[in-house]
Amino acid sequence: MMPLVEVIKTIASDRNVIKTAMDFVISVKKHPILAKDNAGFIVNLLLTPYLLDAIRAVGEGIASVEDIDAGIKLGCNHPMGPLMLADFIGLDVLCNGANVLFEEYKEKRYAPPPILTKMVAMGYLGSKSGKGFYDWSDPKNPKAINLGV
Repeated sequence: MMPLVEVIKTIASDRNVIKTAMDFVISVKKHPILAKDNAGFIVNLLLTPYLLDAIRAVGEGIASVEDIDAGIKLGCNHPMGPLMLADFIGLDVLCNGANVLFEEYKEKRYAPPPILTKMVAMGYLGSKSGKGFYDWSDPKNPKAINLGV
């Protein structure tokens, strides 16, 4: 389970309600962060373009799935690459979230790349469907899929 909880403050939120929510999150051993009520809140607002950029790079043939993930893991000391993370999140979930952000902000960085929408339409949803950017038939040893790009 993730230790982070985004507590959302609206224009109508009472200060005491927010404090109670923050205290509750702490009491259940989670870490609260306070965000304004906007599409994506904090984490998805920042994470989505990062993941979509990695997907665009694959779709444009800039690098392979393996090399993009290895580059981020080894070059940025991340525990996993963006394409494996996208598979864990669910490509359908990522695509839907990106569409919501794109509708809200009208910024190209939130537009799902064509390869993502095609993969979702073909049922490549990531680890939950067994295929995404990786073949998950052996969950302990996923293999990158050749997407033909």
